[in-house]
Amino acid sequence: MSAAGPDLVIRGGTIVTASDRFVADLAVTDGKITQIARRIEGGHEQIDATGLLVLPGGIDAHVHLAQEQGDGTVMADDFSSGTRSAIAGGNTVVMPFALQRRGQSLRQAVQDYHALAEGKCWSDVSFHMIITDPTPQVLGQELPALVREGYTSFKVFMTYDDMVLNDAELLEVFDASRREGALVMVHAEGHDAIKFMTRKLEERGQTAPYFHAEAHAQIAEREATHRAISHAQLVDVPIVIVHVSGREPMEQIQWARRRGLRVFAETCPQYIALTADDLKGLNMDFEGAKYVCSPPPRDSDSQAAIWQGLRDGTFDIFSSDHCPFYFQGEQGTGKDNARARTSFKWVPNGIPGVETRLPLLFSEGVSKGRISLERFVALTSTNPAKLYGLYPQKGALVIGADADITLWDPERTAPIMQESLHHGADYTPFEGRMITGWPVRTILAGRTVFQGGEIVEPEAKGRYLLRGKPLEVMPPI
Repeated sequence: MSAAGPDLVIRGGTIVTASDRFVADLAVTDGKITQIARRIEGGHEQIDATGLLVLPGGIDAHVHLAQEQGDGTVMADDFSSGTRSAIAGGNTVVMPFALQRRGQSLRQAVQDYHALAEGKCWSDVSFHMIITDPTPQVLGQELPALVREGYTSFKVFMTYDDMVLNDAELLEVFDASRREGALVMVHAEGHDAIKFMTRKLEERGQTAPYFHAEAHAQIAEREATHRAISHAQLVDVPIVIVHVSGREPMEQIQWARRRGLRVFAETCPQYIALTADDLKGLNMDFEGAKYVCSPPPRDSDSQAAIWQGLRDGTFDIFSSDHCPFYFQGEQGTGKDNARARTSFKWVPNGIPGVETRLPLLFSEGVSKGRISLERFVALTSTNPAKLYGLYPQKGALVIGADADITLWDPERTAPIMQESLHHGADYTPFEGRMITGWPVRTILAGRTVFQGGEIVEPEAKGRYLLRGKPLEVMPPI
């Protein structure tokens, strides 16, 4: 701390961590937390946080931005709009994906993604990679070099024609991950089962958006989750099962945990706030396309199971899987395009959610007594930082950590409204849902970047974060 005192003092708020809560002042100098005490004198800038919660900034560890689609549709958020939306929702770090197209160098995919992000990030960012073409060159040379440089996690897909890996490829990728100390994220849905169900549904003329949920049945997710876990057990490598939607895949994860396997799990807002019935629209009409994502929302029993998993530790992290498309894009660029009108299988998969992730979990979880404040912090900030090699620089309110802080008004009640959001999409699937508990101020490296419903930072100053090897630096979650 300088002789003139701290740059910023946040006074009188209730500081909440993943394990504790207490009323105290917090001081920041040069973008770092330098003091936490009952009373701190001075401060070039002072914020009265009486009646507010002082939380570590949210870390959304599963976000898709500026991702090429290849089918004429356009992702609704680039890095500028996506990260602006993130900070408006109380997040200070987002983790998007650098997608390798088949035939493309993995390093080139990372370089291309950096070019898209350069100078446009309002929050801090760090990339996962997506591997779709695991050639000997990629697994033997490019991946090891990128992991050493701080790109320490990547995602693989068990479905989608242009991204699916077969079992032999998955085993090779898992083996490379074990060798290099990287962390694999798995999209677990059975590709052949989905294609089989899609064909059967189309033959019966069942092509409305709702039938996306039927094609992407929970059985296919359960089977793929078990298969991914089995491959990981064979190779002896930790994995993260992402966007878990319901009870059946959860039971596979719990089975693995009981046997001491290193299987981590993520779930998302759509699985606590939506059900498959939302895909029916007004009367099995095309409005249901607004809710098409994979895996799709399930039934009320699965919602109850997800909440239990959020409480009991089955889930380590809660991410948005923000994958925004326009509903009515120009010239066929949105969900409502001519080909999508012919069958659910052509509806772009994904919904916007980076800005509403934290308010939804706070309102449905904390405000309704389903989870504690401490658990909220763990799921949305501390655990993602630990899992992906950012802790304790991020995800913690401790001396020396980055001063990434979100102030929350736990009593503020207002509906989610598209007109108030900052993302690029032209709709939100959570329109009109009443929320109790909102982020009111987002502080990145000691600078207020969002306040009073508005972005107040004059320019994008977010940084790119290189990360340590997750499983070498991660304390137990």
